[in-house]
Amino acid sequence: MSRSSLAGRIIRSPRGAICALFLLALVLCALFAPWIAPYDYAAQKLSMANTPPSAAHWLGTDEFGRDLLSRIIQGARTSLSVSVLSIALSVLMGATLGAAAGYFGGVFDKIVTVIVDLTWSFPEILLALILIAILGPGLHSTAIAIAIAYLAQFTRLTRAQVMALKGELFVDAAVTAGARPARVLFLHLLPNAMTPVIVAGMLATGDAIVLEATLGFFGLGAQPPVPSWGAMMSSGTAQIFIAPWIIIFPGLVIAAAVIAINLFGDALIEALDIRRPLRDG
Repeated sequence: MSRSSLAGRIIRSPRGAICALFLLALVLCALFAPWIAPYDYAAQKLSMANTPPSAAHWLGTDEFGRDLLSRIIQGARTSLSVSVLSIALSVLMGATLGAAAGYFGGVFDKIVTVIVDLTWSFPEILLALILIAILGPGLHSTAIAIAIAYLAQFTRLTRAQVMALKGELFVDAAVTAGARPARVLFLHLLPNAMTPVIVAGMLATGDAIVLEATLGFFGLGAQPPVPSWGAMMSSGTAQIFIAPWIIIFPGLVIAAAVIAINLFGDALIEALDIRRPLRDG
């Protein structure tokens, strides 16, 4: 299926088209945050603290008088970049490990399977908290923690895909033609196994946004003055009865982003006609 025909099938679905437009707008906000934001996200004006939404500040201000809309827009850059980069890293590492384990088998496969099953037994949030406790808080630690937390999912999925494909005729033809194992794995098996993995990675990005927000809420993610959606919600808990918009608006953005990613993922699955469970390993 060509890229144009795939995009056409997604856009023809109202759900896919609306979600695609929303996610595109969100990505553009993250990319061009310094130019889109109406105010400096770090500029404080205590005389305007906890100001409700108005014509001057569409979403109100926080406890330091900072414009909430500007901080949400800048927070999109933080939250989306950490989530997308960490999942991309997790997919890259998981696909490599899973493909090698599924193709070569033997002792290497058993070692990888044991390690993956061990990490799979921990909830992602618990594993991320353990890793950040070791690495220390910050954006880099958060990205590494999220990447490792989701590594087992992509390793298992890629391994299952490769094991299902390695007995196909095109693989036997490549081996008969004298192709080396690395060539068979990376040029023949892995490209044919990656479609479900990539779709699963996109769906996991929504979970990663929630996980990044959770870590930020606990003060383990982005450190002040860098804004993130989770950290903004954390600061809003102390002002919930005075200025509820501080916690409500970042929470709504997180919910909208995750819902849009999941619905777009469903539209993509339908367009690609992927029927097998993406988390099955």
